[in-house]
Amino acid sequence: MTRQLADDDVRMTRMRSQRLVGRRVRGVAELVRDMVGLQAQNAQAARLSVRPRTDGINAATVIRAYNEERSVIRTWAMRGTLHMIPAEDLGWIVALLGPIFAAANRRRRLQLGLDDEVCGRAIPALRRIIAAEGPLTRADLVRRLAANGVALEPKSQAPPHLIGYAAMLGMICRGPDVEKDEPTYVLVEDWAGRQLALGPEDSLAELARRYVASRGPVGPEDFARWSGLPAGQAKRGFELIAGELQEVRVAGEPAWVMAGPSGRKVSRTVSVRLIGHFDEYLLGYRSRDLVVSPKFAKRIQAGGGFVQPAVLVDGYVAGTWRQQRKKERLVIEVQPFEPLPDETLPALAAEAADIGHFLSTNTELQVAEPG
Repeated sequence: MTRQLADDDVRMTRMRSQRLVGRRVRGVAELVRDMVGLQAQNAQAARLSVRPRTDGINAATVIRAYNEERSVIRTWAMRGTLHMIPAEDLGWIVALLGPIFAAANRRRRLQLGLDDEVCGRAIPALRRIIAAEGPLTRADLVRRLAANGVALEPKSQAPPHLIGYAAMLGMICRGPDVEKDEPTYVLVEDWAGRQLALGPEDSLAELARRYVASRGPVGPEDFARWSGLPAGQAKRGFELIAGELQEVRVAGEPAWVMAGPSGRKVSRTVSVRLIGHFDEYLLGYRSRDLVVSPKFAKRIQAGGGFVQPAVLVDGYVAGTWRQQRKKERLVIEVQPFEPLPDETLPALAAEAADIGHFLSTNTELQVAEPG
């Protein structure tokens, strides 16, 4: 008989799958492998997404992982957006997802003057330039492309779209950041090291497997929304690993976790987490209805793709927060939607202190009146 999970159990199971409660890892690469990938369109937010899921790690450790150790690579992956992914998995993830988004973005490239003729000249030129002189910033690449007969308007969206296209083809990825988190770009073959080789169906199965393990309970529709895969392909991914899954019911609908301990009932304790912009807990599913009250949904995402930092109490979004530098300290300002239980305040203080440890700074917690 398929077990129906109460909403509280769904939230806490997902928190555990996402490493927000229970076992926290002690390495950046280990976490990124566990999570398949972490959204990285904003460098500071990407680093902060590591903090509540790990122990003994600070922002400098994360920077070292992608700037120096190369154990984590940043490239365009799930949903066609920039992610931190495991270095050894870059090849099969980009091979699976890159062609989907490269094709989907063709119309926009044409609008920007990046037609097949221009791209046919620009992509080989990019390879030659980066091979000879990389890592290079976007501005460096625009100047060198112009010198090679490919002129792009520097302030337009053409340069980032060309760079993204080259990454989706598996040719380039982000290299070490320079001052103020400005990205540089490198050839994958020079930067990412040895790659795990998987065929198309094995790649789809592996992505589905890691997705369920890191975000379950979920269904194929969640997988499609998170990955950007077509619905049929997402469903096929679940079919390929059906023997490894355990079915449960979430809000009356079928969902799946990995078979074994992850499917058992979760023992609940009060859990408070401060998650940052674009956190996977708010991006990993087709709907946020189980974690955000509809009357506060626009406080988390008013429109477009900008997702606000959130206060989680037992997996439910109880407010937003922000950080503001004031002289020698970082002020963590929490804005609850409604009154918070008294027992959450020490946990909020601990989270604010942990952010200070992660960022190597002093912090002060301020909790505003609900509203």
